[in-house]
Amino acid sequence: MRELYTLGVSIYGLLISIAALFGGKAKKWKEGRKNYFQRLPPNLNGCVWVHCASLGEFEQGRPVIEALRTKSTQKILLTFFSPSGYEIRKTYKEVDAVVYIPLDTKSNAVNFLNHFNPCRAIFVKYEVWHNFYQELHKREVPTILISAIFRREQIYFKSYGSWFLDTLRRVNHIYCQDENSQSLLKAMGLRNASVAGDTRFDRVDALAKKVQPISKIQAWLKGRKAIIAGSTWPADETLIAELVNNLPKEMAIILAPHEVQDGKIDKLKTQFKGANLFTTWREDNEPNQIMIIDTIGLLSSLYQYGIIAYVGGGFGSGIHNTLEPATYGIPVIFGPKYQKFREAVELIDLGAAISVNSQESLNKSINLFLNDDLKRERCGKMAANYVQSNAGATEKILGQIMD
Repeated sequence: MRELYTLGVSIYGLLISIAALFGGKAKKWKEGRKNYFQRLPPNLNGCVWVHCASLGEFEQGRPVIEALRTKSTQKILLTFFSPSGYEIRKTYKEVDAVVYIPLDTKSNAVNFLNHFNPCRAIFVKYEVWHNFYQELHKREVPTILISAIFRREQIYFKSYGSWFLDTLRRVNHIYCQDENSQSLLKAMGLRNASVAGDTRFDRVDALAKKVQPISKIQAWLKGRKAIIAGSTWPADETLIAELVNNLPKEMAIILAPHEVQDGKIDKLKTQFKGANLFTTWREDNEPNQIMIIDTIGLLSSLYQYGIIAYVGGGFGSGIHNTLEPATYGIPVIFGPKYQKFREAVELIDLGAAISVNSQESLNKSINLFLNDDLKRERCGKMAANYVQSNAGATEKILGQIMD
């Protein structure tokens, strides 16, 4: 089975190489691994290795990384699978090196571990790589999986999934986000799991406590109330564009799209005629009702200026980060595809969030919050309390790592 798995991984790498001929993320993925072992940084022998798939998983691993940095003198290696994580965090200052992880073949795993010889390996959420886990286990390198979440429909719990489940047995400990995940593992005979919670709660809680003002946004708002539309995709932007026609003129919208390349921003400028761009707007310019954020890295701080948040992605593969706006104590709205995201389900159950599936339902939800200040403030307070009550996973994990 290991040979078949490795063959599948190799075929995946070949397909990526073909896709790279057409540019895009595949090209960056391929170029980032060119002459891979010749380009690895030296002098990290005996490091703590933290691996994340992409940017979302990085935000889960980040609180642990930063806590390790303050409490340990060991060097830290951070790896990514996806260019969308690597490109944004390749200069992250809290680690000693940031590199791509190579394809999960036996030879790659052996060569990678020979080079870095990590003293401990930390994988985040879904990152289960058989050959790396196998080699770490053989070398008796303590290996943990943090912020893990499991669902019954995953391959581990199928009648044909025993080989994949055995991969999880190579892990020293699995820190689950919730009791359901732990119960699923326990029912399959795994005893190396406990519930620690989701480290993202610690991350967003810390962000809200140390958030810095954005002077240009304050100047642009001129005291106006704002709806923050974050991580939006075209389907979300179509709804937001129509929503503008039904908003009071004194309401502002700050739109932070998921992608900010020039072509994307040009389309948004056409869709939202007259909108201001963050990078070009000056305080002596007249502010429009809409500002488009045409740079990255601001979204988590932008939510401090909102009275309502709209989180994008819910009309595509799934919603983006709902905890970032929730921690600022504002109600959250998102599209219909949220069921795989525990925090979104729980925010809805609490009454702190609303899912919409059409223009009509979005307009209705926005008007509900705009016309009822008490309801909006009550929902926002429930959102903030939800984040605070779920914080603490990092401390639980670090307490056992450092023992």
